[in-house]
Amino acid sequence: MQNFGMSMLWFWISYAIVTVIGILHTIFNIYVLHMKPMDSESMGEGYEKTKPWHPLYNIILFSVFGYFYMHGLAQPTFTEALITGAIWSGVCIVFDVFGWVLIKHPWSLSFKGFYIDYQPWITLIYLAIFLGPMVGFLFC
Repeated sequence: MQNFGMSMLWFWISYAIVTVIGILHTIFNIYVLHMKPMDSESMGEGYEKTKPWHPLYNIILFSVFGYFYMHGLAQPTFTEALITGAIWSGVCIVFDVFGWVLIKHPWSLSFKGFYIDYQPWITLIYLAIFLGPMVGFLFC
């Protein structure tokens, strides 16, 4: 049976860790590998080189935290994992519109930048988040 509170706890922990890893990867690329940082024209080479890694961070972390969530249920089922994946990806899609597009900050993007130029990575990320609880379920 769905435990929405625990589901959201594991989701937000995973989301925060994925975001921090992405930021640290960008910082590493800029300061250690001496890639170009963000400027007025682009997000910078340091960030651009991290894009192919984003789906990998997500499938690993959302699967781990999907496992933690599914393992904490009295009787986890594949249907529960499917529902959880749908909720997690839905929450992420809605939150991303606000956090990465509508609310302006140095790393925010336009709709085109986030949903068109960030392809195929953003689609793979949302797919990874959707699949995370199902992968986690397979290890229960």
